[in-house]
Amino acid sequence: MSPSPVVAVTTTARLHFGFLDPSGRGVRPFGSFGLSLDRPSTRLRLQRADTSDVNGPESERAARYLATIAAGCGISHAYRLRMERVIPSHAGLGSGTQLALAVGSAFAAAEGLDLSPLEIAGRLGRGARSGIGIATFETGGAVLDSGPADGALPRLAARVPFPDDWRVLLIFDDSTKGLDGASEVAAFEALPDFPEAETADLQRRMVDRALPALTQSDFATFCAEVGHLQERMGAYFGPLQGGGPYTSQGVAETLNWLRGQGVTGLGQSSWGPTGFAFAASEAGGEELLSALRQRGLGSGLRLVLARGRNEGAEIAIG
Repeated sequence: MSPSPVVAVTTTARLHFGFLDPSGRGVRPFGSFGLSLDRPSTRLRLQRADTSDVNGPESERAARYLATIAAGCGISHAYRLRMERVIPSHAGLGSGTQLALAVGSAFAAAEGLDLSPLEIAGRLGRGARSGIGIATFETGGAVLDSGPADGALPRLAARVPFPDDWRVLLIFDDSTKGLDGASEVAAFEALPDFPEAETADLQRRMVDRALPALTQSDFATFCAEVGHLQERMGAYFGPLQGGGPYTSQGVAETLNWLRGQGVTGLGQSSWGPTGFAFAASEAGGEELLSALRQRGLGSGLRLVLARGRNEGAEIAIG
């Protein structure tokens, strides 16, 4: 008997710029704006096997996702799952959702099942507040979601390609972790209501200014609008992040220095600690890298120059 086919899935990180209603208690709860990146990435290989064998980084979590979705579909086969690399966890880059979707999509492809990313997310308990990771897995690009409504997961509201020339400087702090799991749930419960007028203003800014700016390659306007959204998120979530807009002191110092140099499109992705700053070109991104390295980075910080990714996850059967 010939061996069963191997399904390979590669998916990438995303930036979460912020919520339109971060309290989730308004008439339009949550609603997220974010961007698919070309790095870092999660890659795995899955095939049927005689006995279960899961190994590699995040293997325990991946095994739980695989067991959950297989049981939910009434399938009891054994699988060999190889986790080749993963997006850093608790870094604000959506690693958990990408891992779940990668495992679920590999399973669906191996079994010939027609399961959408949205359905996989629902089965594996992902996307309750933000649909950015689901949308970027499926389509890539800069995406705005509707927020959850009537018990349903957030739906894609708008998607625009990220300009090919633009770059994203990522600032990692490997010594710090962002909120996740039970801590994240408790944090949202402790936060106050968010004014409806501010939600309406953020909605207008993202729909009428930020998204069209991407279409028109209007770098200054896009940076200004993401910067404004980040300011509002920093002020709202600051009490749960040590009193400031950023989780990592080192990332905060780096972003504040960049702001002092005139950079406007910058901030922290989700709960952090990963920070980001936009550059209008490869050369501009390299200049930021050089300037920061000359300045000197704090302990635990590292820099990566990334691109936006305008395609969804790669799923191959062979």
